[in-house]
Amino acid sequence: MVKPPGSEPRRSRRTGPTPLTLRDRPLVIAHRGASQALPEHTLGAYRRALEQGVDGLECDVRLTSDGHLVCVHDRRVERTSNGRGPVSTLALHQLEALDWATWRNPWRDLDEDALDDDPQASFVTLERLLDLVKDWGQPVDLAIETKHPTRYAGLVERSLVELLHRYGWARTRRGVRSPVRVMSFSWISLRRCLEIAPGLEMVYLMERVPLRYRDGTLPLGASVAGPSMEIVRAHPEYVEAAHAAGHEVHVWVANAATDIELCAAIGADAVITDDPEGALRQLTARSTRLGTGELPTRLEET
Repeated sequence: MVKPPGSEPRRSRRTGPTPLTLRDRPLVIAHRGASQALPEHTLGAYRRALEQGVDGLECDVRLTSDGHLVCVHDRRVERTSNGRGPVSTLALHQLEALDWATWRNPWRDLDEDALDDDPQASFVTLERLLDLVKDWGQPVDLAIETKHPTRYAGLVERSLVELLHRYGWARTRRGVRSPVRVMSFSWISLRRCLEIAPGLEMVYLMERVPLRYRDGTLPLGASVAGPSMEIVRAHPEYVEAAHAAGHEVHVWVANAATDIELCAAIGADAVITDDPEGALRQLTARSTRLGTGELPTRLEET
């Protein structure tokens, strides 16, 4: 019987990319932390994801007006805080003074059990998140997305690599893989990172697959394809094409059970999800059924 992709035991990704055939499921990456349960990009969201047993965390980074890398998705702070203005025009102390949690729980002020100044709801700098990953008791990956366009252009990438150097994760020893990978929709951003840290893994994110890359190839230097869930639903054959070209495939954002199942069935290497607990539960159950022969070994048999 032909074994399905991912039907054998997994290996730690610390020492290098794990061949698809040695995994029993896709890696589960927490998108902005456990962001379905808790406010995105907060310390609590990332701690919750780690406690749930995720394989990795994902964050977006932007540069403040005083040169700090912070974990914020939007260009402006209005959606996820009680502040106003672009992140790039605010200093770190101004961002830290904002409320980054109440938007998810507008009745929090009326909740007698809610803690004032709950540290788990606190704003997260990239440095703080790197400390969390470093001090966690087991290996965990961190996927860092650089946002573009920005007013600071290449300064974002330089600041990122300089910070990773402090942790020994920009250039690792021979045979040792950094737990950090850089993601971007901008090939220019990835190229800037490669020029100063060629050992870092680069993920080329795509909302649509450019015509020249529909054969599974990627821009020079990128080793991981990052198609949207919409791409994978419409063209599941893209995953096989990327694998044939020698690239891993990390799909974003997979939340629905049907999407998680599709990603697993076609051999995606990782799913980036807002609900890591649900994804882990579903994929673990799926692996168990595969082991007992309850699931078909190939997608076309379903």
